[in-house]
Amino acid sequence: MIPLFKPSMGEDEVNAVREVIESGWIGLGPKTEEFERLFAEYVGSKYAVGTNSATAALHLAVKVLGLPRGSDILTSPMTFISTAMAASYNDLNPVFVDIEPDTLNMDANDLKQKITKKTRAVLPVHFGGHPCDMDAIRDFASDNNLVVLDDCAHATGSQYKGRMVGTLAAMSCFSFHAVKNLATADGGMITTANKDYYEHVKRLRWVGIDKSTYARAKSSAYKWDYDVVELGYKYHPNDILSAIGIVQLRKIEKTNARRREIFRMYNEAFSSIGWMETPVHREGIVSACHNYVAKVPDREALIAHLNNSGISGGVHYKPAYLHPIYRDVRADCPVTDSVWKRLITLPVFPDLADEQVSLIIKAVRGFSPKGRTS
Repeated sequence: MIPLFKPSMGEDEVNAVREVIESGWIGLGPKTEEFERLFAEYVGSKYAVGTNSATAALHLAVKVLGLPRGSDILTSPMTFISTAMAASYNDLNPVFVDIEPDTLNMDANDLKQKITKKTRAVLPVHFGGHPCDMDAIRDFASDNNLVVLDDCAHATGSQYKGRMVGTLAAMSCFSFHAVKNLATADGGMITTANKDYYEHVKRLRWVGIDKSTYARAKSSAYKWDYDVVELGYKYHPNDILSAIGIVQLRKIEKTNARRREIFRMYNEAFSSIGWMETPVHREGIVSACHNYVAKVPDREALIAHLNNSGISGGVHYKPAYLHPIYRDVRADCPVTDSVWKRLITLPVFPDLADEQVSLIIKAVRGFSPKGRTS
């Protein structure tokens, strides 16, 4: 079975992990500091703080804003559930903004319909690696005195009008989960230009301790004493994950280029299929091409057809407000309601061979939804 996603790893990652294990320091330490520095340099951010997941990154980014309990955060329903939960974790309310039918990103035009007196922040998601319309979102936020955070879980290596994603919001949250473009098995990162946010997040990720074990160990004599200055969380990464991240970061431009090539092959092959809408790429953006999400009729039949051909097909995503946890949250998102039922995700990962791409193309083109032909 050809999977939807597969991490691209080899001997370099194995050697990096071996080096960390043999060093005797496998927890939060020098490799994490190096990874944070290199990632900040890559995206062009002043600061970067590693976490053990993007979920943790989102939780902490919202936490340090210090928003009043019960405040609203405007966000997208077309995302993994962690985005909405970042509000819920902090006793805030996720308010779902409708999406654009082509990019599946937050529709900036719907923001004005969803803002209330309780709204304090906007949290867009760069779906599939295609950056949101950040100029419009940031202008709206500025006009209404709102903070912008962005969920960059799909977008490591994406660019918006010449700027790297990771520099477009007060804080940006990345994912290094096993299926992401930069994979460390699990992990996340927050980038920011704000020193206060940086220092606060760094403290919160290590249960509120004012100085990490490694920072205390770097001195000429080990300093055992530290203070816990606030309620924090066990959200830090370790040097094993960070060592893998350093290697993956060296490869990210190459692996993203392969993803873009697979997108191109799919789009060219599917352009003549009247029943399929392929992903778009708007002017001025460079997508990380995290997932290939097309729109089709009779989605479940196509997934079954692909499975019978030894190919995985998936769905990204069921809207967040359709999950039982948010069933009591009112969501007026007609585009999302309509579009999500037609979404299908096809395999994309750097090690997907041209022969496999051809098999996937052949299988899709051989499908006839409800009696139609390609």
